This record gives sequence, structure tokens and C-alpha cells, in this order.
Amino acid sequence: MKPSHEGTRVFRRGFRCHGSYLTLRGLRSSLSKESSVDTVRPNWVGLPTRIGISISTKVSKRAVVRNRIKRQIASALYKLLPKISPGWRLVVIVKPTTAQWECISQQFLQELEQLLVKAEVLNGHS
Repeated sequence: MKPSHEGTRVFRRGFRCHGSYLTLRGLRSSLSKESSVDTVRPNWVGLPTRIGISISTKVSKRAVVRNRIKRQIASALYKLLPKISPGWRLVVIVKPTTAQWECISQQFLQELEQLLVKAEVLNGHS
């Protein structure tokens, strides 16, 4: 599958935060190209944060396992979404060691929250 334009931009220009089982890549949207000199404003103002989840077949050859992990991450992100500042483009990458880990959504929530705090993506960074 070909990566999206936004995803490619996140991988080229964004930051990385590594956890035990997940890697977070992110990019804050840049200044708008359409804005004039006297009305410079970031184009992320008012735009929602967009999040992607990347999980390769190196994690598991079985689609059932990969989809279960993806659902657990999505559930954890859904709980954290109200705390995330608007205007971010985030990609959560699942490391291959996750397949051996007993995937419990509370553990995903805890690691994701730690990565988001480390990256200063959460409102208040706490």
C-alpha cells in the first residue's frame, strides 16, 4: 500500500519517540502557504489531529492478530483524544516485539500516554 502524502511528510520531517512496544512519529502542521505577511497564522488552528496506525507483517503473519492489536491501539487513542492538542499529524508504529506481549488495552493506553507526554502532544503535557 502506498503511504499518504501526510504520512510521508510525518516520516520525513517529524519527530520520533520510542517506547518498548510502540514508536510515535509526529508533526505539527506548518504555517499556511495561503496566508499573507500581515495575517500569518498556522493552518492547524481549528483543524483536528489526524492519527494513523502502522503495523507490519513482521509483528504477526496473521491478520487476525494484527487487527486485534490495531483495535486495541485505536481504543486507547480514543480515550486519549480529548487530551491531544489540535493540529497534529501522528503515526503510531507497532514494533515486532509486540506480538509476544500479552496485549492488554490498559498497557497500550499507558505506553501511548507516556509517548504523547514525552513528545509534548498532550494538552498540559502531564
